[in-house]
Amino acid sequence: MEKPQVTIVVPAYNEEGNLNQLMERLLPVMRGMGKPFEIIFTDDGSRDRTLSMLKEMTLKIPELRVIEFNGNFGQHMAILAAFERSRGEIVVTLDADLQNPPEEIPRLVAEVEKGHDVVGTIRLKRQDSVFRKAASKVVNVTTNKMTGMKMSDYGCMLRAYHRTVIDNINHCQETTTFIPALAQTFAANPTEIEVSHAERSAGDSKYSLYRLIRLNFDLMTGFSVVPLQLFALMGVFTSLVSAGFGVFLMVRRFVIGAEVEGVFTLFAILFFFIGIVIFGIGLVGEYVGRIYQEVRKRPRYVVRRVHGMAENEVAS
Repeated sequence: MEKPQVTIVVPAYNEEGNLNQLMERLLPVMRGMGKPFEIIFTDDGSRDRTLSMLKEMTLKIPELRVIEFNGNFGQHMAILAAFERSRGEIVVTLDADLQNPPEEIPRLVAEVEKGHDVVGTIRLKRQDSVFRKAASKVVNVTTNKMTGMKMSDYGCMLRAYHRTVIDNINHCQETTTFIPALAQTFAANPTEIEVSHAERSAGDSKYSLYRLIRLNFDLMTGFSVVPLQLFALMGVFTSLVSAGFGVFLMVRRFVIGAEVEGVFTLFAILFFFIGIVIFGIGLVGEYVGRIYQEVRKRPRYVVRRVHGMAENEVAS
């Protein structure tokens, strides 16, 4: 087949209810662009009919490849596996839940062709719960402050990348990462555009509250040491305040004499400081845990088989 100019990367986990509608909308968009293309799905250990449906589609769609994972390794690992097998000069990531319309893809491709190496997106009239929208705003502001990056919407995975950025990402071997932020570190001329957003047509979100918290920890600790620096400054400030408070208590004892009425206040202050220490230990543990995961050198993911254009490819 002709070498593709555009590669569409779609991670999929239990998306049987969305696949047919997704392909019915995605294929006309790609064929209407008049550019050679390929579509790479990564099945991230789905427990429903997602994999079997995708395998059936490879028999009818010559541009389609399906990477079959040997388990559930997460959305970002699924995208990285597709990045390593992509061939297009422009690579677009797209979720399978149809919340980001495939019809927006030509706009992203056009921005890359203008000279931008990373094209981010901002979801307009976002169709999510109030809690998720509020949490996203907090994460966006906090992450920008801590990492020094300038992205408006970290959570939107509809993005386009030039081949040079993809090659740099493929050289990284991090076991935990956040792809939009990682790509931003390699971008020389990034941009953002606004895109429409829709409600999930079928299935449930794969990100529980716990997974969202874990993802945000990966984002903050994986791209900055500012949390550690802030905690060190907090420790210095707390020490100064504690020393001043100790002097105050000593002077008060000489002026007023011994008293026990403030014992509960002291306990409250002690518990507050203990809470700060425990938080600091947990923060340091996040960084140590990342180091531990990296030095073990275990595979980031295991590919069982690739279906489609490279039918019999098996990962080592």
